[in-house]
Amino acid sequence: MTTPQKPWKKSVGLRLLDGGFAVLGLTLSGLVVLTSPMAGPEAVGFVAIPVIAIINFLRVFREGATARMNALATTLIMSAFLFLITPWLSVMGTVVSRGRAAIYSGFFTHDMRITPPKSALDMGGIKHAIIGTVIMVLLASIISVPLGILSGVYVTEIRGRFTGLVRFITQAMSGVPSIVAGLFVYSTFVLFFESYSGIAGAISLAILMIPTVARTSEEVLKLVSEDLRFAGYALGSTQSRNVFKVVLPTVRSGLVTSAVLGVARVAGETAPLLMTAQYFIASKTNPFDGPIASLPTYIFNMFQTGNRNSVDRAWGAALVLLGLVFVLFTFARVVTSARRRR
Repeated sequence: MTTPQKPWKKSVGLRLLDGGFAVLGLTLSGLVVLTSPMAGPEAVGFVAIPVIAIINFLRVFREGATARMNALATTLIMSAFLFLITPWLSVMGTVVSRGRAAIYSGFFTHDMRITPPKSALDMGGIKHAIIGTVIMVLLASIISVPLGILSGVYVTEIRGRFTGLVRFITQAMSGVPSIVAGLFVYSTFVLFFESYSGIAGAISLAILMIPTVARTSEEVLKLVSEDLRFAGYALGSTQSRNVFKVVLPTVRSGLVTSAVLGVARVAGETAPLLMTAQYFIASKTNPFDGPIASLPTYIFNMFQTGNRNSVDRAWGAALVLLGLVFVLFTFARVVTSARRRR
């Protein structure tokens, strides 16, 4: 059997040549920066882009206009990628470097009940904030995931007279600022019961989760083949039975992904929780029993204290929160990839 050819694929020699020219460009850029008033890695990157573009252009100058345009486009695309990923790497590096100082063996098993924010970093922890975050996100998921999935089912499967209205409301809710959701729950729930609470925080998070779950569920349900639906109807299945026994099981992993994305969307929200759940220094498991802590409000309060140790604690909690969101997004990608392979 003849092996298929891939003329567009670069050989190892060409890849090494490209890498060598990239190193040459960075070296020349570094020399330019060293001999000029500019300083820092940002300056090197700023100078390296045009230098590498010129080097690549000259390297393929004799190969024709197509090769020259390809070299220029490749340089611009790679430069755009570096510009996009640099802020993310900067944020990650800052959080890790500043947050690791606060991480110790008891950071996840102690709360701040008997530990002032200004105390040494080997005292206190974020146990109460983790418990509060888990409780409120879990309650928000219980509220929003069924509503979001049912909204997607109504728009894609039922297609009733209110389909346009439901889609419009979902899209409008996607643009609602988080503080507005918190203000709404504060004015209707907190003031009515005259108390901040974990359930109020969960409701505000649910308002923010519903659009994400609904829109993702709608897109996932659109991927179900019409032939599969018609096959169910041909066997005498009712619409409701067809939806719950055929359509939803087919996209089960996609619906799980929509729920995970919804959780990741609200895991770091601070404004609505400040207006509904506030902050408490001790661990609580009852969401109806007054204010309750969460990772975002813990970070806010530690930064607000302004002491060096409290700021380090805030960075440590930020590192944990960032890791949590990263795990959730990674899980969503893994589930989505597994579904696509099947």
